Amino acid sequence: MTDRHDPGPSDWVFQLTHDLAYTPRASASSERTIADATDRIGPGPVDWAVAVGEELALVIIREVPELGGGQAPFETLRMGTEAATLRALLLLADPAADRAIPEESLLGDREFARRRLGLDKVLRGIRVAHAALTQALMAACQERAAPSERSEQFRRISELLFDFIDEFSSRMTAEYLAEHDRWLTSGAAAREETVRAILDGQPVREEAARDLLAYRVEGRHLAVIAWCDSPTAETPGDLQRAAAELLQLRGCSSVLVLPTGRTTVWAWGDLHAPIPAAAPGAYLYPEGCRFAFGSVRHGLTGFRQSHEDARHAARIVELNPHGTGRVVDYPDVELPALLSADLPALRRFVGDELGALAADSPHTEQLRRTLRLYLRNERSLMAAAAQLHVARNTVTYRVKRAQELLGHDLATQLPEVMAALEATRVLGAAVLRPEANGSHDDPPRHL
Repeated sequence: MTDRHDPGPSDWVFQLTHDLAYTPRASASSERTIADATDRIGPGPVDWAVAVGEELALVIIREVPELGGGQAPFETLRMGTEAATLRALLLLADPAADRAIPEESLLGDREFARRRLGLDKVLRGIRVAHAALTQALMAACQERAAPSERSEQFRRISELLFDFIDEFSSRMTAEYLAEHDRWLTSGAAAREETVRAILDGQPVREEAARDLLAYRVEGRHLAVIAWCDSPTAETPGDLQRAAAELLQLRGCSSVLVLPTGRTTVWAWGDLHAPIPAAAPGAYLYPEGCRFAFGSVRHGLTGFRQSHEDARHAARIVELNPHGTGRVVDYPDVELPALLSADLPALRRFVGDELGALAADSPHTEQLRRTLRLYLRNERSLMAAAAQLHVARNTVTYRVKRAQELLGHDLATQLPEVMAALEATRVLGAAVLRPEANGSHDDPPRHL
């Protein structure tokens, strides 16, 4: 830390507030951290820090995409950038404030080490965040500080952030290396290397893998990927326990659980009997956690394939998080998962096959659901009406209206229309057109 003259607190910091056009998100920091910061600088600056922290996380992922990897890793990263932004504001508001590196930032650093991301990428992320935070603070100071004070405040921001980030980088490097060493000297390192070798299709001796993992790799496997969108101190243990218990509830006699970060778990169950007909419905899931199951597969190849199925199911959840429950099974979403491997192409396919019925609105959703059930029940109006709990005449009207919106003869494109309807059922807005956009950029290929 350099020894420089400090002119005192920056009063403009207390005037900060988030942009009115910005919809505030829940803070990624702990309640205690937010309460302490609010007491010291007020709710407006805290809201500003939450908004800027999210923007910093987005900038980092854009510049260093390896630090992303889904919603859960993003929330962990956001927790760190938000905490760093709050600490910078506290230092600007009070030169005597604690300069210690926030624990929330260290949590993310440890996860980077466990995910085996290179230290060079972590340090590049810190540099990117430093530049973006400096720019945000300079802009805020320009807007709120008195003209006579701006020059001195700009200097203060520059010096404070330089010192803060210098110390931040040193502490993050030390924490990263310590976590990496802990991982290497634990049995987890050897287990993870073996699992990744199997997933990569490398030659692995079944007997050696079975002994190391304490798991029958030659058995019938059911894989699950579990993750939490909002990491908390209790997340790691809760997530591992929940993944194991869910596999056991599905009939697995033994399980292998492998944490791959603070908010993500890979797990496998050795299934000796058929999966129970009724999946557990009353299970108490950890708050904010999701579970994507693969298909049942056999042997070393099945160990890898069931995990790949679970990854496809997890991708479906990421594409439409509000349209899926906490638990998603690959067999239930297999067709949309395969179709969405090329999402832009799937959007075009859905638009071509469904025409105006591809609009994202409650009305067209009702028509799509009616048409899908009508077709799945071999065009039985009575069966569709029973499933929808409406009158037969209502189904007749909806089916007629849906076919009008298709813009082409249903009979000539029946398999394609059914595939498009299934894709919209699972993926929702991810493959639909916004309601305000009533026409295609290009006309459907059937016209």
